[in-house]
Amino acid sequence: MVSEHSDAAGDTSALALKILVAGGFGVGKTTLVGAVSEIRPLRTEELLSEAGHLVDDTEGVDQKVTTTVAMDFGRITIRSGLSLYLFGTPGQDRFWFLWDELAQGALGAAVLADTRRLEDCFPAVDYFEHRHIPFVVAVNCFPGARTYGAHDVSRALDLDHGTPVVLCDARDRDSGKEVLIRLVEYAGRMHTARLLDSVG
Repeated sequence: MVSEHSDAAGDTSALALKILVAGGFGVGKTTLVGAVSEIRPLRTEELLSEAGHLVDDTEGVDQKVTTTVAMDFGRITIRSGLSLYLFGTPGQDRFWFLWDELAQGALGAAVLADTRRLEDCFPAVDYFEHRHIPFVVAVNCFPGARTYGAHDVSRALDLDHGTPVVLCDARDRDSGKEVLIRLVEYAGRMHTARLLDSVG
């Protein structure tokens, strides 16, 4: 989504971009949106139930007591005249029907990954690759987790050459903001290249 809107001073050149924050269950999507959002984030979290434990794999995230059932929403101003609207996707398979709706008009996506459960981000990577939506992989460096370099993660996920991998702390505003800046830069380059290809 690329839209223009008026800011408080009446400037109509302000740009708003739609960004998705995706990844597996319990990887830190809600945390990232909450950490970077300059408005109180909208959350659609519910307590995990006994019934949910039968379908949600909570191995490795034993302390998790809530889950996103629709989306998270936040907003961040990257610089004067450029705002990002952040839509955090639900991580469990049973909510994937919402992804197509959320992905409509998105500039790109940040796919959060946890190196302890790297396979959990495969579906998100596949989703964006197949739909040609630019994305970066943001490795959420959980305390106590073994640290891997960006190149190692890229190889393990078999990412297309040039797809950025960024190490981050989803709890830290500056770290999350850096992920979003890298995404906007990468998505901008990808969209420009496609535009040039289409007119070439």
